[in-house]
Amino acid sequence: MIESGAIMDGFLPISRQDMLEMGIEQLDFILITGDAYVDHPSFGVSIISRMLEANGFSVGIIAQPEWKTEKDFRTLGVPKYAFMVTSGNIDSMVAHYTAAKRKRSDDAYTAGGNAGKRPDRAVIVYSKKIRKIFGNVPILIGGLEASLRRFAHYDYWDDIVKPSVLVESEADLLMYGMSENQIIEVANRLKNGEDIKSLTDIRGTCYLTEPINTPIGSAECPSFEQVSENKVLYAKACRIQYDQQDEVYGKTVIQRHSKQMLVQNPPAKSLTQEELDFVYSLPYKRTYHPCYESEGGVPGIEEVQFSITHNRGCFGNCNFCSITLHQGRRISCRSEESILAEAEKITQMPNFKGYIHDVGGPTANFRQPSCQKQLEKGLCKGKKCLAPTPCNALDVDHTDYLQILRKLRKIKGVKRVFIRSGIRYDYLIEDRNEEFMHELIKHHVSGQLKVAPEHCSAVVLDMMGKPHIEAYKRFQGKFYSITKAVNKEQYLVPYLMSSHPGSTLHEAVELALFLKENNIRPEQVQDFYPTPGTISTCMFYTGLDPYTMEKVYVPKTPHEKAMQRALLQYFKPKNRELVLDALKSINRYDLIGNSERCLVSADSRKHKRATKNLAKGKPKSRIPGSVKDSKRFSNNGGERKGKWQRIDKKPKRKR
Repeated sequence: MIESGAIMDGFLPISRQDMLEMGIEQLDFILITGDAYVDHPSFGVSIISRMLEANGFSVGIIAQPEWKTEKDFRTLGVPKYAFMVTSGNIDSMVAHYTAAKRKRSDDAYTAGGNAGKRPDRAVIVYSKKIRKIFGNVPILIGGLEASLRRFAHYDYWDDIVKPSVLVESEADLLMYGMSENQIIEVANRLKNGEDIKSLTDIRGTCYLTEPINTPIGSAECPSFEQVSENKVLYAKACRIQYDQQDEVYGKTVIQRHSKQMLVQNPPAKSLTQEELDFVYSLPYKRTYHPCYESEGGVPGIEEVQFSITHNRGCFGNCNFCSITLHQGRRISCRSEESILAEAEKITQMPNFKGYIHDVGGPTANFRQPSCQKQLEKGLCKGKKCLAPTPCNALDVDHTDYLQILRKLRKIKGVKRVFIRSGIRYDYLIEDRNEEFMHELIKHHVSGQLKVAPEHCSAVVLDMMGKPHIEAYKRFQGKFYSITKAVNKEQYLVPYLMSSHPGSTLHEAVELALFLKENNIRPEQVQDFYPTPGTISTCMFYTGLDPYTMEKVYVPKTPHEKAMQRALLQYFKPKNRELVLDALKSINRYDLIGNSERCLVSADSRKHKRATKNLAKGKPKSRIPGSVKDSKRFSNNGGERKGKWQRIDKKPKRKR
């Protein structure tokens, strides 16, 4: 925790000195966060604190307190109503560890980019510290880390199922989702004298109660104890949780934790356009607190300082993404007037150079519901709007978004307006009116357009909840055709993921061949990261698809995951040995050599000898570099045709 020692200049108080200057003796709420204090609407802490301030409450910020002592937690005294706790913009474990569980050396949400300023599982650590110091003072938890851990969940880092974070943190109330409406209702009711334990009817919140008080008519998940011991029940619990995450038809969901019942009230209603406009009209400073200046500032502000969020929610509903369980699938968006007003403010900032970096959100080109019936009946349970193919009821229209972009381009002082957050190409390619695509390519791409096909194998894409690769191919062809027509040199940068559930080495090789055939050489690839709460993480842990209960292959050993990752960058010399291991282990010797189709060149006479032995029908186990794996199969050449053979048993050698 850093003492202010600086002129407040519109920031919320972070020290006793700040409180005195503002004439505040006791704060109504104190917000503790695992991030440095950045007052920008892309930071949840800023939105919640400014919303409270706008509704007449005083709020103080304790950013990144030293959790091993009590000093920082006592900085602002005791709040009148409650402490609020969040890990910050991202999960503290994701902030600390890579998908391979290696410790990260930096943290974009900390001054100077220095790692180590927040604890692992920050919500639990901060909340328990507050409880120890301040006793029964009310504690509210929220943000991404708390939201995605609200039920019993698989924890990848400890490789166990953990109880709800509400149980472990000893907090009183958990607010899931974006939480603007929840926090104002909670604040007003506490102000009116209600006890925190009585706030059991607020949408978008979770609480613990005695089983005898369980609400009637709830959807019940198998208990924490059951899902900890039984993977089938864990998968069933996952489906129940997802099926009820709709603000129209979602029921209260319950899950027993020993002698307590966890109760999740139905999701909060999406903000109306007027409400969302109000959220973004608040007096954000759009930068980090001045106390971080001497450390070089907070790197996390750089990408978002001159960006505009125009929407929330995503009906794309990818299985590996947390948005469905956090923001929801329903789209809410700001008005044109609100967006243009924010752009005008940006142009007045002293360090603005004329470039608006993004006009986006979870998915940049969503400005309306995927279909009209969801407004009354909710989004279809257990189905996806875009995968594996677009729903027949899908409404595709970029008119409103295009109109906004055109007006932003005309604002005095704006040189370029870019779109850097995700574009759903599978939605865009369905638009019969090509105006938006033409203007996107001509005006809003900064040399590279990032899109997310993630894979090319239908088997893997189905497990991801993504459209099949044909949609990407259509988009790729159209993109380069229009790019050429407008005489620009621009490229698609595809996001790709290795080792997702469903991907064997055969699928990884299929992806490598697709990349080679399309002249794609990704500089960055992402291993699948089993973060709490997602459907893909459920598959990773249980080996089951929670919607079909069919078995799913899951790559888990470090070596296989390394091979799958290396195949996506087969062209890098450092990956050569891993690629060779992968190809040999599934008998794809046809891809080792000097022909155009090969992924790596032949390595030695040993390779030639092994290939000759294979042709003569000698045991596969004698092939140099073969990998034994009881879950691996071969079909003599790798093409998915013909009879599959088990190769897990090694023949005994004759003496």
